[in-house]
Amino acid sequence: MDKRFFNIFGLTEEQAIAIIDTPIEQLDDPSEKYIAVSHLINFPTEQSIAALIRAIENSNPDELDQRIVRRKAVESLGRLKVESALPVIRQCLSDDDIYTVENAVWAIGEIDTKDPEILEEVAQLLDKPGQIHRVIIHTLANADYKPALERVKKFTKAEDEPTRSAAIATVCRFTGDYSEITKVMALLVSPNVNARRGCIQDLIDSRYYKAIPDIARCPVSLVFRLRALRILLDTGVSTGEITFTEFQPYLEQVLNDHPKDLDLVHEYDVTPVLNFVIDELYQTDFGRCYLATKTLLDVYRQEAAEALLATYAQKAHNDYGAHYHVMKLLGWLKYTPAYDLLVENLHNREPQFQKSRTACAIALGQLGEERAIPELKAILKTPIWDLKYAALMALEQLGDSSIREIASDDPDWLIRAKATS
Repeated sequence: MDKRFFNIFGLTEEQAIAIIDTPIEQLDDPSEKYIAVSHLINFPTEQSIAALIRAIENSNPDELDQRIVRRKAVESLGRLKVESALPVIRQCLSDDDIYTVENAVWAIGEIDTKDPEILEEVAQLLDKPGQIHRVIIHTLANADYKPALERVKKFTKAEDEPTRSAAIATVCRFTGDYSEITKVMALLVSPNVNARRGCIQDLIDSRYYKAIPDIARCPVSLVFRLRALRILLDTGVSTGEITFTEFQPYLEQVLNDHPKDLDLVHEYDVTPVLNFVIDELYQTDFGRCYLATKTLLDVYRQEAAEALLATYAQKAHNDYGAHYHVMKLLGWLKYTPAYDLLVENLHNREPQFQKSRTACAIALGQLGEERAIPELKAILKTPIWDLKYAALMALEQLGDSSIREIASDDPDWLIRAKATS
């Protein structure tokens, strides 16, 4: 599990536990307790686990602030995969709060219990009106709890697309009949961003390797697509079901992340003004960001670089989504004056800007300046596989012939495969 984002609150374990054990009305800000239960993910110790269980048992579900803490404590126990916490998590399955129930189901899935009694309790939630069903179906599928098959089938025609996707994929897995999996793949171009993200997860869980080219073209953040391709490649190559060279072009297509290689799901009725397009880079639906990116490259190429530097100075420097798009665009625009900015952000170690480092590596390759070669080679010491791979792509583009020698003994098989390809 990637834990780079977890340790951002600066609390010690003892301080976090003390906050958890302080009555919420005595805290300056009720959110302190939420932060504390979130932070204990960094400390897989008996005292932290006990504190998280107390946070669940001692919370008043009638108070919203405490209900939120309770949900997060359940989630933290799931992230820590605390099997001994299953009894208290199991009690939360009967909670009146649907989000606490959802987190409890998710935590049970993370702990990966095979207890048929617990899994049957989870399955019975499929009949609970008003409950969120996607996580329930997903958990039952990963636990291979086939007694839930008929109950899951009811949701293969659900109006909610993420739920429908999970149900269809689960029926395919339970029955071995994948004839309906195309209905899941169709959601890769849904206008609903949650449906697009959810169906990628369903295709991962189904180990449906034929979906890789379509996943690569799905207009969601490359984080979701890279995770999918990495898991599918790790599994498929290790079992011999697929080869690296077969799917290498799709991996590199995702890392390059140009809008021309995506199936865009949004469109403009009329060509928008430049300021509107720049503002679209801040959307949480990356499908809209990619449409804006395409528009900047196609329509506003002459004015784009100046506008991007202006928005970077104003707020994109602190918005990790827009930051990513700005870095990538500066490379495609071949805007040489951005070289120093790209190098600076190539080495940015702030966890929320990690995908921007990959964007900077690709952008430096696009600029075509050989002075970037030492900077990119330095990146090959990072443990972050996608950043290393992007650096190799950029070095290749810059004509550096030493990458085979540099990366051929890397501990990551994927980096070795790229170096020798």
